Amino acid sequence: MLRDARDPAAIEAAVQALQAGELVAFPTETVYGLGADAGNGDAVAGIFRAKGRPADHPLIVHVADAAAAGVFASSIPDFARRLIDAFWPGPLTLILPRRGGIADVAAGGQDTIGVRCPAHPAAQALLRACATAQPPVHGIAGPSANKFGRVSPTTAAHVQSEFGPGLLVLDGGPCQVGIESAIVDCTRGRPVLLRPGMLDVARIEAAAGQALARPEDVDRAAPRASGTLEAHYAPRARLRLMEAGALQTALDVLGAEARNIAVWSRAILRTPAAGVVRRRMPDDAAEAARLLFAVLREFDDQGVQLIWIETPPADAAWDGVRDRLQRAAAAG
Repeated sequence: MLRDARDPAAIEAAVQALQAGELVAFPTETVYGLGADAGNGDAVAGIFRAKGRPADHPLIVHVADAAAAGVFASSIPDFARRLIDAFWPGPLTLILPRRGGIADVAAGGQDTIGVRCPAHPAAQALLRACATAQPPVHGIAGPSANKFGRVSPTTAAHVQSEFGPGLLVLDGGPCQVGIESAIVDCTRGRPVLLRPGMLDVARIEAAAGQALARPEDVDRAAPRASGTLEAHYAPRARLRLMEAGALQTALDVLGAEARNIAVWSRAILRTPAAGVVRRRMPDDAAEAARLLFAVLREFDDQGVQLIWIETPPADAAWDGVRDRLQRAAAAG
């Protein structure tokens, strides 16, 4: 059932559902999350069942503020605190050492935990209400509210299309960032970027006071983290990334016989066939990220079999978009 996230009664209903061990979908600035009380193992197990997600693939825990992160993390390194001060609330998840016996199920059996403080006003209202409820819910385990491996939802309607009308969904409008948060591992003595998002890497490095490493640059194996599988974020149609010239050549070869193909590109392409669905990709990376998952869902809804997307530019501003598209293509 859809509830207006601006309605205090809807927030209270969501708090009560979480206290009762039920699942609730809620908006963040990145994507919609499918939430459960992070401290209730049975409730969190319900997320894995609903999504069809492997139980060893950890979830991100959403908290109201930096103090609440201490409920789940046994320690927070100095550079991680600087990242919290710079970017929370916002689209940055930190992997931290986990307190023993806390959020075992959400952590997927690891001794680390991913923690984020979302900026969306509805998410903030929900988390603050949860923290002051009796009994309190100190954090909400909340992966994207979609079936595992598929396209993330950026509207309440997307969530309802995945899980039906029985799930309580707080409708906070379209997500403004549009792709999931950046993930920085803070458990190996230096910040390690596990997943790019829309935060500029140079800004993250400046706040941390040191360069971001990649997992392969550090001796110990990276902890498992949400959304880092090679194949992820996949539409039903097969997705392929191509440079603009290759896209135009493929369309020319098929000519008027092209059918059931969708194209998302920055370049202006000749598409003579009526069977080709064309959408213009924004030249701005942030706007492309905001639209990305909605465009993929639109193409699926139109029943296309192939989605051809122009390869994003190589500059750092496009890292998050490129990452999601490469993983979506790998799923094909």
